[in-house]
Amino acid sequence: MKKGRRKVGTVAVVAHQKKSLGGGLDELRRLVADQGVENLLWYEVPKSKKAPKQVKKVLKEGADLVLVWGGDGMVQRCVDVLAGSGTPVGIIPAGTANMFARNLGIPEDLPEAVRIAFHGEDRRLDLGRVNGEHFAVMAGIGFDAEMIKDADRGLKDRMGRAAYFWTGLRHVRGELVTTKIKVDGTPWFEGEASCVLFGNVGTITGGIEAFDDARPDDGWLEVGVTTASGPIQWARTLGRMSVSRSDSSPFVRMTRARKVTVKLGRPMAYELDGGAKGTVTKLTAEVVPGGLILRAPEPVASGRDGEPGADGEAAANGRRAGDRSADGVPAGKSR
Repeated sequence: MKKGRRKVGTVAVVAHQKKSLGGGLDELRRLVADQGVENLLWYEVPKSKKAPKQVKKVLKEGADLVLVWGGDGMVQRCVDVLAGSGTPVGIIPAGTANMFARNLGIPEDLPEAVRIAFHGEDRRLDLGRVNGEHFAVMAGIGFDAEMIKDADRGLKDRMGRAAYFWTGLRHVRGELVTTKIKVDGTPWFEGEASCVLFGNVGTITGGIEAFDDARPDDGWLEVGVTTASGPIQWARTLGRMSVSRSDSSPFVRMTRARKVTVKLGRPMAYELDGGAKGTVTKLTAEVVPGGLILRAPEPVASGRDGEPGADGEAAANGRRAGDRSADGVPAGKSR
């Protein structure tokens, strides 16, 4: 049955001025006007870190829908404020990396992205939270964060997505650091690690399919720790990831959790949704179930249950209980 046209009240656009898609912000204005918006709030920012202030402003002004124009970094800054607000967000994927939009089927096509933002289905999705700040795609410590930090230094503007691979080559030694990880209060890993990842969706920054079973509405975070060090081990690890076999690598251990605490032997860089955030020696990551309402394409038929429940939790607990690395070492034991 065809849905009736939504009544459009107050719509806010929060846009990164330096990002581009289709005919740019001029075309976005025309497309939004075509939707019959009664009251349009329009804010542009020169950097994503300026966006939270504008999002807070539009929420106070009573926005019924917030459109975010930019990439994953811009989206992360905005959803950190929108989390728990109950206000739907529509993503216009105009950035270098648009992994959140891509995972949810929102195309890099301006008219279609706007159509979805106004007429798509409201989906209540999980978010992750690290040290009090929300993320939508993933968070990471170590190798990936160092790679992203270097890519942020103007490389993304010049090289696009290839910047991640270029800087990755510079950090392929993957320096190992003493790492202790607790999953939902239980010790899970203690040993030397080069990277710890937390995923809310399957395909993460750089287009890597790291978490095959991830779903952004199941109430869980995917967790992975990598012990790879040096070009050969990293080549093997990334090779497995490229064919969606992350958990078959002898240098990767995976599980899922509601809450994870990580303690490090020395300060390491961390990142959220492809944005460098500084260094930490201790980090807490947790899932925020249903923390965001997103306008998304209507879902296609699937053999999987679309709602988390007892069966899904039992399966997740079963995965936790039997969690092993590919070399047969039980989770929670050091090599």
